Amino acid sequence: MSQLLSTHGLKAWYGDFQALFGIDFEIRPQEIVAIIGSNGAGKSTFLNTVMGVLAADPASVRFKDQPIGGCKTHRIVAGGIAMVPEGRRLFPSLSVEENLRMGAYTKRPGPWDLKKIYRLFPVLKEKRSVPGTAISGGQQQMVAIGRALMSNPELLICDEISLGLAPAVIKEIYAALAEVARNGLTAIIVEQDVYTAQNMSQRLYCFQEGRVSLSGNSSDLTHEQISHAYFGV
Repeated sequence: MSQLLSTHGLKAWYGDFQALFGIDFEIRPQEIVAIIGSNGAGKSTFLNTVMGVLAADPASVRFKDQPIGGCKTHRIVAGGIAMVPEGRRLFPSLSVEENLRMGAYTKRPGPWDLKKIYRLFPVLKEKRSVPGTAISGGQQQMVAIGRALMSNPELLICDEISLGLAPAVIKEIYAALAEVARNGLTAIIVEQDVYTAQNMSQRLYCFQEGRVSLSGNSSDLTHEQISHAYFGV
């Protein structure tokens, strides 16, 4: 299997408004791929379509060589894809530990459990009885990542996980993700920070107005190429 996940001419709509125009994308096992682009470029729409939130032709999204376009989100998660959504979306009525346990509802077998999450993010063990939204933004992001890992995914999708966080916290979170990746997890990261995206990934896609404006090996792409693809100038 050369690709873990791929999209082929992927299109998406919000009602009559077309948001994606034929996206071709692929990620191989144990690879980190970054997606960059300005606000409104189609990044979150792409992720939501992959996750089944938006309708798609079945053959336009393939996971482990099986068509999953338009599948129900809970089936996609049970099949091995987990997403850390923009804004974290924790349950305010649940504690940190209860939020983490919510990620394990699919009962997928795998290495991730509470013990491993607490080893990855020790501060969460200290805060495990605190309401999930009563901790700092960075700690909430750790909970969101931990919750996704608790589903034991083969592919982890992270949507703007650095948004609104202090640089030191961003560094800590991405160091944890790098450790997770070293243990064999495949990941898609959506980032507005180009420097972080390039440094964290093997390959990079730039989206502009619902289309892929640039793709290639992250280390090979120049500032000029990325700037042109990002801003269209």
